[in-house]
Amino acid sequence: MSVTPETPTERTKWVVHDERVVDENRHIRISIANIELPNGVVFDQYVFRVPRCVMTAVLDEAGENILLIWRHRFIVDQWDWEVPGGYADPGEDPAAAAAREAEEETGWRPKNLQFLFSFQPMVGSADAPQDLYLARGADLVGEPHVDEAEAVRWMPLDEAHQRIQRGEIIGAATVMAVLHALAARAGAPPRSP
Repeated sequence: MSVTPETPTERTKWVVHDERVVDENRHIRISIANIELPNGVVFDQYVFRVPRCVMTAVLDEAGENILLIWRHRFIVDQWDWEVPGGYADPGEDPAAAAAREAEEETGWRPKNLQFLFSFQPMVGSADAPQDLYLARGADLVGEPHVDEAEAVRWMPLDEAHQRIQRGEIIGAATVMAVLHALAARAGAPPRSP
């Protein structure tokens, strides 16, 4: 019998013997899991659990420009152009959270919001669910929150792609958003993960 995702044998599944919380706050829970590999090796692994995050790829109505924020990320000590996004509050509808975050961070209210897909950016070390939404068009309704963005810009997709290739755009959600928009523009049918 061949092994497929639909008929796993679980022979490679890691066993979790214990997991203890080391620290937690409303943005993250850090624990240490005691793991046993199929070959019998036992070790401790740090595990990070983060609440659901929602991001929005806001395109102009022509689909040629993407709304990005310029911000400093202290953990990697780098400035980065990013799609707007943040945490969904407990019990908050993820689509409503995505629209709220886009407006708070850019001053633009996205139109025609649609869910694209969910992803896990660090599946080997973290449970950090991320949802990516797409909006076509937005209305300027205010200013971005001062602690969210140094600058807000409608960037041409081709420029954003070049910046990805040069390592100037590094956030996973932004990279996926730009590549998705470019594929859609080229007429490639969107693929589900």
